[in-house]
Amino acid sequence: MEYIPIIVLVLSFVGLLAIGMPVAWSIAISSVLTMLASIPALPAFTTISQRMGTGLDSFSLLAIPFFVLSGQLMNKGGIAHRLIAFAKSLVGSLPGGLALINVIGAMLMGAIAGSAMASASAMGSILGPEMEKEGYSKEFGAAVNITSSTTGLIIPPSNVLIVYSLASGGVSIAALFLAGYIPGILTGLFLMIVAMFWAKKKKYKLGERSSIKQVFKTFIDAVPSLFLLVIVIGGIITGVFTATEASAIAVLYTLVLGFAYKEISLKSLPEILLDSSATTAIVMLLIGASMSMSWVMSYENIPQNISSLLLGISDNKIIVLLIINLLLLFVGIFMDITPAVLIFTPIFLPVVTKLGMDPIQFGIIIVLNLCVGLCTPPVGSVLFVGVGVAKTTIQKVIKPLIPLFLAMIFAMFLVTYFPQLTLWLPKLFGL
Repeated sequence: MEYIPIIVLVLSFVGLLAIGMPVAWSIAISSVLTMLASIPALPAFTTISQRMGTGLDSFSLLAIPFFVLSGQLMNKGGIAHRLIAFAKSLVGSLPGGLALINVIGAMLMGAIAGSAMASASAMGSILGPEMEKEGYSKEFGAAVNITSSTTGLIIPPSNVLIVYSLASGGVSIAALFLAGYIPGILTGLFLMIVAMFWAKKKKYKLGERSSIKQVFKTFIDAVPSLFLLVIVIGGIITGVFTATEASAIAVLYTLVLGFAYKEISLKSLPEILLDSSATTAIVMLLIGASMSMSWVMSYENIPQNISSLLLGISDNKIIVLLIINLLLLFVGIFMDITPAVLIFTPIFLPVVTKLGMDPIQFGIIIVLNLCVGLCTPPVGSVLFVGVGVAKTTIQKVIKPLIPLFLAMIFAMFLVTYFPQLTLWLPKLFGL
């Protein structure tokens, strides 16, 4: 009897997704059906409605619409061009130089904008045509752009890490932000290594070496954009302001920067605000529905049952973490990252904490896992953006994507089994 709620939840959720129901509605309806297996209809509907509302009643969540808006302002404000120019001066002469520029540019853009899709759109539209002119295949360029864009979800500021903080019961956002730097940079480095080998194999031509003067000039041009990281992360770590307050400051700073670069005008603001509102509405609906499902799972003791099941298979930390990673990789294929974090954090966090893992480390692991899912069909949002910008097809991009996937998964396993990679910086700053 104790496994009936799990069966109802899983079957209804998978069934609704299979018939094409949007993810948010699939989560909400399957939550209601699971409650109906235990209590009468009226209390079930009332409870789910209340939990969707109270799930959004969090001061920390205010950071999400602000960071979404700052990301839109950056995407339209000419910041991407300056970051790409800086990256080109650093690595443009190396094998696969334009691919390396894409990775570094995406890491910088993602870190500033906190959005994988914004990064994929900006990098792909700017670098894609240039890579084709230099003889790179369209599919290889798209594959590099798609995978590198996800690094911005690990390197702070990251909306997904804020969502994880909420789902985990209040893990420090500042600590999560610091913990994301080394894994994010490590993932980027592995992607660059794969890109270099691929470029050598395909014999793509080398770019011109930049002089120290050019490097310095592009760096100076990029400094105002990069300074946002100092303001946001520095302010949070030193306690000058919270992550939510930092997101509002990011909006103000990027707005001023956009006007200073003359890339944003008063006429373009309504469109930017509308796009940001639409993105925020989608994210918030997903969060509300996912929080209701998390409550249902807690009410039905589903996390405890799954925890007992996993620990019953083995009490070996390496084996259990391997199983969790494989499950999360599978989940990421079929579910978007925000609801997946909200739903599976309460399930797996009790298991890993029993094994002695720090919740901060697990937050980075779950995000790294689900980033792979953003690049895979059938629901990989970053995959669709990258393919659309490159004007190619998913089938053609799969081959160059596979070695890049392996690089991302290798980085994820390193982070899983070497806690120092995530915990060193937070401990250094006393978080």
